[in-house]
Amino acid sequence: MKLLFVHGRSQGGKDPVKLQSEWLSALTAGLEKANLSLPPSVQIDFPFYGDRLDQLAQAFDLPADPAVLPKGSPAFDEFAAFKADVAAEMQRKAGISDEQVQAECRTDSTEKGVQNWAWVQAVIRLLDRQLTGISQTTIEVFLRDVFLYTHRDVVRNAINQIVSQKMSADTAVVIGHSLGSIVAYNLLRAASKRVPLFVTVGSPLAIRAVRNTLGPITNPAGSGWYNAYDKRDIVALYPLDQNNFSVDPAITNNGNVDNRTDNRHGIIGYLDDVVVAKTIYSGLR
Repeated sequence: MKLLFVHGRSQGGKDPVKLQSEWLSALTAGLEKANLSLPPSVQIDFPFYGDRLDQLAQAFDLPADPAVLPKGSPAFDEFAAFKADVAAEMQRKAGISDEQVQAECRTDSTEKGVQNWAWVQAVIRLLDRQLTGISQTTIEVFLRDVFLYTHRDVVRNAINQIVSQKMSADTAVVIGHSLGSIVAYNLLRAASKRVPLFVTVGSPLAIRAVRNTLGPITNPAGSGWYNAYDKRDIVALYPLDQNNFSVDPAITNNGNVDNRTDNRHGIIGYLDDVVVAKTIYSGLR
């Protein structure tokens, strides 16, 4: 019986053995709160794609700020539209007013969206100041990497290949964090056999600009799909409910996680939550 961890972005240059140990230690701490422990027969897989993602991002040479690209070019139009769409959703979630954005803008124009790139950049700067980075980096770079994975086949195929090598018929539980939840979802949806339990934490799947890249959405889990998030986690903008990610059977959502990490998004603060840990355990019995 296997447990598969699928990490998010901003892991390049790190030691995958150490990262796996951190995930396992956090899950163990959550289980201990419920007087539980992982069954001894469980094998843990931790496919590491952090370095490959960084290589691909460098090869594409797509700047975090698309304003440096020629306007009207396909690269600018596509990435700028994606970033403006997500920034607007994040602005609403974070409670940042238009007046705050205008005060931050380096232009007098109040026009929003791609048409006024200064507005979008102002939203991003405000988000970065309010939060302590996303996965130890800025929201700008987070959006760049999510864009590359969801919009560039060569990036998606390379990452999927690394992760899929660790998926097998005896994989009982798949845990996807942040960008890793998108990667895991894509692979599970394409698999010939449904994984018994799919767990997503800090997932951006319900962001409209992300969801729209997925085509018809489905529930790829056999016994269930469990989604946990901290309401203050800016990446997990919305629950994966019938309003934002309508699938049958419906996804079980837990929005009561108190993620203790600085940005409310870190994997440690999700896996050491007792309810999340108990749910994972239920799929391994």
